[in-house]
This record gives sequence, C-alpha cells and structure tokens, in this order.
Amino acid sequence: EHTVPRGGVGLVNRTEKQEIVTDLNEMFAAAASVIVTHYRGINVSEMGELRREMREADVRFRVTKNRLVRRAIEGTPYSELGDLFEGPTAIAYSDDPIAAAKAAVAYAKKNDKLIVLGGAMGDTVLDEAGVKTVAALPSLDEVRAKLIALLNTPATQLAAVVQAPAGQLARVLAAQGSKEGGEAPAEADIAVTADA
Repeated sequence: EHTVPRGGVGLVNRTEKQEIVTDLNEMFAAAASVIVTHYRGINVSEMGELRREMREADVRFRVTKNRLVRRAIEGTPYSELGDLFEGPTAIAYSDDPIAAAKAAVAYAKKNDKLIVLGGAMGDTVLDEAGVKTVAALPSLDEVRAKLIALLNTPATQLAAVVQAPAGQLARVLAAQGSKEGGEAPAEADIAVTADA
C-alpha cells in the first residue's frame, strides 16, 4: 500500500525496497568503479544535462536512497563506502574503472553543485583527491588505442627496415651493371627479386 507523506513523495513498500536493494547489490557486485556524489541544488535541466553526459561516457548515474544503498553494499567490494551515503546522494558507476571518475569530475568542474565525495575501484577506496587522480588517467579506450599504436609502430618500422636493404641492394646492382658497361636491369625488377 502506498501513502503520501508530508513531503509529497510516495512511500515504497517493503517488497519494492527489497527489490531495489537486490538490484543495487547486483549493480555494486558487477561495477568496476563507483563514485559517490552530492547533488544539492542541481535543478531539473542540469540533472538532465548531467545524465546525458554520463550516458555519453558509458556511465550510469543514479540518485540513491541512502539507507537502501547501505544495505545493498553489504557483501560487495564497495562496503567501505557506507559512510559517504549522507544527504542528497547519487552514484556514478561503470564497467570501465576510469570512466565514472572521469565523467563525474568533468561535470563537477563545470557545475560546482555536483560534489564528488569519494568512491572505489573494487576493494580500493578513494577519497575525493583519489577520484580526481583516477579521473586524470587515460580511459580504457584511450589505453587500448595507445597499445594498438605501439604494436603497429614496430611493425611499420620493421617493414621499412626490411625494405631498405632490398632497395639499397637494387641500387648497388644497378650501379655495378652500369660500370661494367652492360645494360643494368631495371631497379623495380631487382627490388621484386630481392623481396621474393
């Protein structure tokens, strides 16, 4: 049965609360990182902008009921965050360990009404400074791109090194043929032979 208390917000019955706790518990168990924020004073349009930016960064953002979250984090890697859930709290979480911190810190820089309280990456609890440090790290996609570039660079350099002696050999043979007065084979013919 739903009733409306003084604040005009509907009460959630016991079954619904248990479902919320179960959903949150599953989310905490699966998330690579969780960032806890306060959002006091953020209006509806700012909240919409915040949620849109979080979605674009592949981060989920959820306003939380503190008492339910404290129950939900029990038995998860994030159980140490319980003390942060006071006041108007929301969480940013992601499968990418860096993305939630990056998105929350970026929005907090633009709008000082969002305050980053702390967070965690698995068992590692982070204070506000720790979250900002993590946010400065490259994202998983950025790391992958750099790794691919590093792997491709040696291959490109190796191909250039392997081709260079063949080209030099072709020029030497062409020059030697010219000195001896004979008709020198075309450089392209020698390069093909050298590559084979």
